[in-house]
Amino acid sequence: MILRPWVILLAAGGSRRFGRAKQLARLGGETLLRRAARVALAARVAGCIVVLGAGAPRLARELHGLPLRTALNRRWRDGLSTSLRSGLDALPASAPAALIMLADQAAIRPADLERLITTWRRHPRSIVAARAGAIRGPPLILPRSSFVALHRIRGDAGARKLLADPARRVIEIEIAAAAFDVDHPADLARIRRDRVLSCAAAWQELRNCRP
Repeated sequence: MILRPWVILLAAGGSRRFGRAKQLARLGGETLLRRAARVALAARVAGCIVVLGAGAPRLARELHGLPLRTALNRRWRDGLSTSLRSGLDALPASAPAALIMLADQAAIRPADLERLITTWRRHPRSIVAARAGAIRGPPLILPRSSFVALHRIRGDAGARKLLADPARRVIEIEIAAAAFDVDHPADLARIRRDRVLSCAAAWQELRNCRP
């Protein structure tokens, strides 16, 4: 049996710095949220859980027709850790690992996720994280053995504490696209200007994932 992680796609934030729901901002003809979900599904994962919070009903409509599950984080204002817990709680008991994605990492491609998954299959007890320059973090894969520790994290923090734990083995994969996220409208304009998503191969990968 081929090991496949479940995706936890985090999309619950209020987009305060962006000024409106950035999950609904459009890029390449579709919203950031729907694109991120399709990228996840195109990577041939075991399943995908999208964690929603602010504006959940409207965002859920944007996911119509995609083979995924949603989880509602009613405490999204309390920080990123609450969304991680919501995602973890929604995973099936059989999930061997969680691939954590952010909906605003607009340049991530299915091939980037597949590189993480391939490495994790070789080292299923390790954390496998993207590195972009000096920064490491999502998308990243966390094995089930780390779920309890992740569930204990509080506040506006993600998995950084686990990545910094010397007792845990962390394997880093260089993924330049992980450096591009959308916090402000100018970030979206920059991605459009730099044509980060213009590569035909990226769109061909997404065509393999149909609603």
